[in-house]
Amino acid sequence: MMPESDNPGTSRTETKKIRICGLCLYHDHRRILHRIAVQFAKNRISAITGPSGSGKSSLLMVLNRLWEESATIRVTGTVELSVKGRFLDIHAPDVSVTWLRRKVGMVFQQPNPLPMSVYKNVAFPLQLAGLRDREQTAERVEIALRQVNLWEEVKDRLGDDGRQLSGGQQQRLCIARALVLQPEVLLLDEPTSSLDQDACRIIEELLVQLKNTCTLILVSHYQDQIQRVSDHLYTMRDGYLKKKY
Repeated sequence: MMPESDNPGTSRTETKKIRICGLCLYHDHRRILHRIAVQFAKNRISAITGPSGSGKSSLLMVLNRLWEESATIRVTGTVELSVKGRFLDIHAPDVSVTWLRRKVGMVFQQPNPLPMSVYKNVAFPLQLAGLRDREQTAERVEIALRQVNLWEEVKDRLGDDGRQLSGGQQQRLCIARALVLQPEVLLLDEPTSSLDQDACRIIEELLVQLKNTCTLILVSHYQDQIQRVSDHLYTMRDGYLKKKY
């Protein structure tokens, strides 16, 4: 294994959070990703841009093993996640998908609140993780909602259906749901594409705040957004990934 500082395109002061080597993804017999080799820095926003269908979302699917839900997809190569200073192969037999998705959260293009209350939307992952303590659950829910600057807007509406919130609020609710498990990496697939300008600005400000505690990998078509929020930029074309800065 290379030491964490060995990446000629990145400052040697940056710690690496994810290392990818020789990654290929195949859908049926068609290769979607072509021998991706990249290292993503810890506590940074790494943006990935490129034409539609170039493989950006497929790469995110690999990082939390979402691809395994499709029988027609096959992955080769290695993806390693740094946990407590030690790199782990996310496809190793002793690394469970459940554990990985607690470490690597994901936010999708369209807000997808569950058909339940605002509170239950955020608490649901904690229930799946086996947390039964009501007081601790309430504390974690409030922390997550405060992280996304949504608490003051919904603290008197926690029992309302989460789908009744505005589009921007729904997306922040979904980010809170991802954050409640305290992930170390957050994957964001075009998280502002369905939002208006004001809601988009709020999400961008949130992402910049989140990198203090989390590593973010953002897929975006918006070049102005990338310029505002990203620390590193990668371009994807025809399944090949190239670093720009």
